[in-house]
Amino acid sequence: MAAGVAPSLSPAPADDRAFCRGILSAVSRTFALTIRLLPPGLEYPVTVAYLLCRVADTIEDTTILPPPEKRRLLAHFRECLDEHGPDAEPLQAAFGGGAHASDEERLASRADAVLREFRRLPDAQRAAVRPWVQEMCAGMAQFVGVTTLGSLDDLDRYCYFVAGTVGHMLTELFRLHDGRMSGERYRDLEGLATSFGLGLQLTNIIKDVADDRRRGLSFIPRELYAAGASEAQEVLQQLVRKAQRHLRDALDYCTRLPRRQYRVRLFCLTSLYFAARTLRLAERQPRLLGSDGKLKISRGAVYRTLAMTCLLAPHNGLVRAYFRRLSRARPD
Repeated sequence: MAAGVAPSLSPAPADDRAFCRGILSAVSRTFALTIRLLPPGLEYPVTVAYLLCRVADTIEDTTILPPPEKRRLLAHFRECLDEHGPDAEPLQAAFGGGAHASDEERLASRADAVLREFRRLPDAQRAAVRPWVQEMCAGMAQFVGVTTLGSLDDLDRYCYFVAGTVGHMLTELFRLHDGRMSGERYRDLEGLATSFGLGLQLTNIIKDVADDRRRGLSFIPRELYAAGASEAQEVLQQLVRKAQRHLRDALDYCTRLPRRQYRVRLFCLTSLYFAARTLRLAERQPRLLGSDGKLKISRGAVYRTLAMTCLLAPHNGLVRAYFRRLSRARPD
């Protein structure tokens, strides 16, 4: 090294990769479990894309920042995703100072590590991820500071920005991974991607209704109460039925994936089946909207679902039959 030239302090790629892999299981145990089902060429790009989405989600969800600062950080993070965008130092300043930071806050404070890994992805994968995460950031900014939704249209818009975009992003990554996935099949998948995302997000809203209420939030549209629903359980059932309709679209999405993409099918089907189980539990908890409990499928049910999915994934008839069974199954 020439005299007077300081060594580079840029973190090694291996350190960034180790951080991304380690933080994944901390911010989402379920996703960390299912992502292992993806083929090697997809597993890590999807990990990086998911962590980018979780950074945006953390900015929107945090209670330590006022709404104007959240909107500023979402706009800045959106710019960070540009090909020659800025670094994420403002996120480190906002989330890196707490001694008792949550895992999500640790992720946001280390957003630059995720961005460096994003920039190391091939050009085509970056192009498949970037517009959808940027749209997510712009859409989330519209709902910052909103504590309750007025209408079902508002709910659909919110779910699109936080989850429908993810459905499209994954579809683009799946298409890149399988060069033969084009034409009519790709158009079918694109047409179902939004609904797939909405089904999973509505299920999460139903599952987390008690947690959201403790945070002073409600994603249950006021329109449902104004439309004449006589009690909380009737409102909940309307949401469950809405989520179930989207999950039937998600089932169509999964069965349109090429059978040769066995591991991609596994990844999508496990999320679908977990959601179907969760909705069935919600139907059997009549006081969910007024309780402090949280819906959670048992660990045994998780592993049974994984085992069954591995067996059934290549066979569309069995895939559909198992979905019908889970949708009407008794709780574990």
